[in-house]
Amino acid sequence: MISVSPRRAHLYRAAGDHPYFSGDGETYLAQHTLRELTKSRPLRVLSEEDFAHWQTYGYVVVREAVPAEHARRLLDFAWQFQGLDPLDPAGWFVDRPFRSELDRRLHVYGFVEAYHHQLLWDSRQDQRVYDAFVDVWDCEELWVTLDRLNLNPPNRGSRDRALVDPAERGTEVRLHWDIDTSLGVPPQRVQGIIALNETAPETGGFHCSPELFRRFDAWRLAQPADRDPRRPDLDRAELPVVRPELHPGDLLIWNGLLAHGVARNLSEQGVRAVQYLSMMPALEEHERLRESRVDSWRHLRTPHWNRTLVGDPVLHESKRYPTARLTELGRKLLGLDSWYEPVDLSAQAASWLDRPGPGTGPVVDSGGLR
Repeated sequence: MISVSPRRAHLYRAAGDHPYFSGDGETYLAQHTLRELTKSRPLRVLSEEDFAHWQTYGYVVVREAVPAEHARRLLDFAWQFQGLDPLDPAGWFVDRPFRSELDRRLHVYGFVEAYHHQLLWDSRQDQRVYDAFVDVWDCEELWVTLDRLNLNPPNRGSRDRALVDPAERGTEVRLHWDIDTSLGVPPQRVQGIIALNETAPETGGFHCSPELFRRFDAWRLAQPADRDPRRPDLDRAELPVVRPELHPGDLLIWNGLLAHGVARNLSEQGVRAVQYLSMMPALEEHERLRESRVDSWRHLRTPHWNRTLVGDPVLHESKRYPTARLTELGRKLLGLDSWYEPVDLSAQAASWLDRPGPGTGPVVDSGGLR
């Protein structure tokens, strides 16, 4: 019997002078990890202290990366998109039919299945947000993730996490890593969120163990061989879990090797609201991925990069509003334009910026809902 070795995924070389390689546009292999990276470009947004904190503890907060008023408009949009009234808490817990167990889980955790609204793209193509990720990767040729919002009401009733995960009954924050920490050469991954409202201890939100990140190599050597490579079992007195304080418009960026989790919302009527937003080295030679990203933006289609992106079950965003307008930076961050080739300003290309999108809903611009 002839055995056939499994086909190995092709690794694409990212654009830019740093040798980043990836097959999926989420995790990257590099000669040096991000915590060991020696900067070759001057810092744009982060201070020297910020960058040292990022490399030592695995996360950094950029204060008011987008204006606080923009964050509040995004929060208003999140309420409106889901048909929820922020002044009617009873309506937050009304159950609805679910397409699958995954759909139910996403509802419980407060995910908002909108990916291409103009307000989302205004955050993505904000110069200060982009510059912060340039600082982290030491790379200018980046793509932005096509991700969504989170609006997490109090975890009770139909929103109780214990309905979908019995382990969530306690008050202790369950931590996880975004990468497989058992690998000898850990992949590089960067995640991020923009806060849409004030954080508070009772509304839960992002928690992490920066001390575990700092001491990870030594800690790993002392662990049993069969430890869980995705969820740490740690002494929280020795390796405390902390909650970074965030205000509307603040950007939190974290390393995939930082153990983190989202604490339950234990408030009476508060919500935890964020926009998920990250950037990574652009894989311009990965033509299928690039075309998928552009097609998703152009037709307001649900992105394919993550199986948990399922689209709105009531009225898909493609039926609500037009294609978002992109700046020159936004076109490159999407993959519509190359970071190296001259921008195509032909009538055919320019027409895409003025052409109405597939949406039939009200016109929305960066100034808010109208």
